Order: sequence, then structure tokens, then C-alpha cells
Amino acid sequence: MSVNKVILVGRLGRDPETRYTSSGQAVCNFSIATDESFKDRNGERQKRTEWHRIAMWGKLAEIGQQYLKKGTLVYIEGRIQSRQWDDKEGQKRTSYDIVANVMRMLSTRAESAAAAAAGTPATRDVEAPAPAEDTGAGPEISDEDIPF
Repeated sequence: MSVNKVILVGRLGRDPETRYTSSGQAVCNFSIATDESFKDRNGERQKRTEWHRIAMWGKLAEIGQQYLKKGTLVYIEGRIQSRQWDDKEGQKRTSYDIVANVMRMLSTRAESAAAAAAGTPATRDVEAPAPAEDTGAGPEISDEDIPF
């Protein structure tokens, strides 16, 4: 038995980008930042930020495009997926993305009001349903389907 499950809570680093595969399936990509605070060996408080690339497919991608904006606090549940390619110099590269199957906006009404006062679009909570049939594999992705 094996498990490939990721749960992240963070803020979008940019507005989501949605593209469509040749078969018409939506794929939405964005990045979120998670951060942690800790004390280093000298006792000074440090902050570390990790960036995570997120991909959402189908109806969830369309919901993400409609409601998510840069700075939105979101809960993401999904799985890690790696992909490899050769860069311009011929070196093998690997990227790790999170393929989300659950997304929930966590922005509070106060944060939405502050966003509206600042001139950015207000967001509202939305939870996308998990896929009706969880095969564990998700859609097959070829290099032509990857929009980045």
C-alpha cells in the first residue's frame, strides 16, 4: 500500500492561468506560497517561504479561474506528480507539481472587505467537489498538454 497525498494552505502568488487541452478539458495553473517561522542557532527568528506549483483539471479548474485571485488564501488537497524534461543545455530537469482534487477558499469576510477597500476583487468561499470516481491516477498528461 502506498499514499500520495498533499495538503497545503497558502496564498496565491499570481492570478491563475487556465488553458484547454486539444480535447477541451480545462487545466488551471497557479502557485501558492507557504511559510514557516523558526529560530536559528543564534536565536534569531527566521522565515522561510516555499513555493508550490498547482494544477487543477476539469470543473475544478473552471471554478479556480472564476474565483481565485493573487493573494487569496486557499486550502489545497491533491497529489504530487513529477515530470522530467531536457533543458536547452541538454541537462535532465525534474519538476514536482501538485495536482489538486480539492480546493477551498479560506479568505474571511474581513479579508474580502479589506481587499475590496484596496481595489482588488473580493473573493468568497467555495469548495469544489472531489471527483465522482477516484481512480487514483487522474488524467494522462502528455508533454503537449502541459501549459508551462
